[in-house]
Amino acid sequence: MQLFFNPNINESTEEILFSKEESRHIIKVLRKKQGDILYITNGKGYLFSAEIIIESDKKCLSKIVNTKYRKKEWSYTLHVAIAPTKNIDRLEWFIEKATEIGIDEITPIVCENSERKVIKHDRLQKIMISAVKQSLKFNAPKLNQLVKFNDFIKTQKEGDLLIAHCNEGEKKILKSFIFSEKKITILIGPEGDFSLKETQKAIQAKFIPITLGDSRLRTETAGLVAVHSVSFLH
Repeated sequence: MQLFFNPNINESTEEILFSKEESRHIIKVLRKKQGDILYITNGKGYLFSAEIIIESDKKCLSKIVNTKYRKKEWSYTLHVAIAPTKNIDRLEWFIEKATEIGIDEITPIVCENSERKVIKHDRLQKIMISAVKQSLKFNAPKLNQLVKFNDFIKTQKEGDLLIAHCNEGEKKILKSFIFSEKKITILIGPEGDFSLKETQKAIQAKFIPITLGDSRLRTETAGLVAVHSVSFLH
């Protein structure tokens, strides 16, 4: 299945007009013709089947002929707040792979030890959407704007709140963690880890310290291990 993404359509939409770029891809690259069926998701659980009624590489128009709601594949809500890596390719890799596995929300956070404090949100969004289409996901994650660590922990009040860090102190092992809620938030720090002050602030804000294992992991690897571990445990 070749999946397209359009967040602006819903159950009442009757026709879909593709952009010039998408129209060219559909007609010139995929060689679709009038009468062919296209599959589109809005990232909110819906799969739309649409028949091409105007075959144009500039303005391809399709008519929706069937709509199905696909229940989310996982039973929990996972939010990962992760510090952008110095090499942005590594953060892009995390977003792509986490989307393929299954995640609901991603928030880039700036920490005391962060080496990168600027991101291109639009580019990261495109990578996420590409992963949604490639992995045939009908529920797209929400990618938030970059925020400061202190601001983020103040806003998180519900569900299981976890912080993965390498500082000294008592920590629970994620792979044996017993979740009390279906809503989970996990903090993943930068290359230099969270500072001791940040760890203490997170604990004061009801975040539970966790470890992902004995190995010292890269930021993006730690993020992906967290996503996969939650998926496996559920």
